[in-house]
Amino acid sequence: MRKELFLEALKASLKNEQVSWEREIPSDEWEQLFRMAKQHHILPMIYEAVYCCPAAGKADPGIFEPYKRSTVQSVMLQTIKTSEFLGLYHSLSESGLKPLVIKGILCRELYPNPDYRMSSDEDLLIMPEKFAEFHEAMKRYGMRVLNQEMNIWEEHEVPYGKPGSPIYIELHKYLFPPDSDAYGELNDFFDGIFQRAESVSIQDCDILTMNVTDHLFYLICHAFKHFLHSGFGIRQVCDIILFANAYGNQVDWNSILKRCRTIHADLFTAALFQIGEKYLTFDPDQACYPEEWRKISVDEEDMLCDLLDGGIYGDSNMSRKHSSTITLNAVTADKKGKRTGISILKSVFPSAKNLEGRYGYLKNHSYLLPIAWVDRILHYRTELKKSTDNRAADAVRIGSNRVALMKKYGIIK
Repeated sequence: MRKELFLEALKASLKNEQVSWEREIPSDEWEQLFRMAKQHHILPMIYEAVYCCPAAGKADPGIFEPYKRSTVQSVMLQTIKTSEFLGLYHSLSESGLKPLVIKGILCRELYPNPDYRMSSDEDLLIMPEKFAEFHEAMKRYGMRVLNQEMNIWEEHEVPYGKPGSPIYIELHKYLFPPDSDAYGELNDFFDGIFQRAESVSIQDCDILTMNVTDHLFYLICHAFKHFLHSGFGIRQVCDIILFANAYGNQVDWNSILKRCRTIHADLFTAALFQIGEKYLTFDPDQACYPEEWRKISVDEEDMLCDLLDGGIYGDSNMSRKHSSTITLNAVTADKKGKRTGISILKSVFPSAKNLEGRYGYLKNHSYLLPIAWVDRILHYRTELKKSTDNRAADAVRIGSNRVALMKKYGIIK
């Protein structure tokens, strides 16, 4: 029942409506509903859709109170973040710098109540050769690199924050890690996006972003990337279908289908749109969703179960997060024409390249790989002691099931 209630409330929120539940709902189901909403970072949307329904009036008010407080705090915080971000973007523009804004605020504007759709960060894409200029401009605005140990000149994305402010910015030199064996090649599809960029106005601020075809394909690729790791959540499906509903009549759908087939994501994407049509507010006619896409036959239920279980970015529990090593190894092996069976040894002892993001010293000193392995195992054992949802056997089981899911949707053989 939890899944049905959750999806009904989410659909109502996307339509700017409230549910009309009348039957008495047990306290544990209310708790499950709100916990799931928090896990998917959409609590304000769900709370707003249910708090006035007849069933809520029959429930213990004490159940709602903490989630009401959390909703109010989240919306207020998001409003501040949005204002701060627009101030930063205006400052960059005044300096003659125009990064491409991706996801985040552009997706929020598609929702009936934009600040109810929370964003943990805002993503800005720049040309790599412009990084030094952007870095100085960010500092002038009061932004600071959050990870002082990282080599900002070599990393493909750099996180910034501002003292005394909740704003969090990721400055991307590339849309995807270029050295990733599993999905680094996705960057190739976005060559020339700065030349194809378009301007949109949000709260009287002109913002540069990708054109609608590139942006919709990017939203799909972003979900796809997380699916190859440990999963993604329902909010990303909402972003995709709302974007398609709003801009589908301008989208080059055939181009997107061709690209999706190239990366073996056509069944994956079809499943997302079927979830959107069956459970949410995706309107194929409004979106000008072409007949060739509609003819793709795929069972979306396993995908739906996986993304609901996974949470916002497949981080519902530590076992699931650790299972990403297994799925990424399977994808990489498939790309190289090798068997995609699960390798426990590769999961425990990854290559130096796969660990460079966490252990920067491996980039220039690969011979230190055994030290990184030891540190990783010790770190994992520490997490095991702190967490009740982090077991190696569970990680292997989840990884095995998700590899099977990737085979079902044609991502790997």
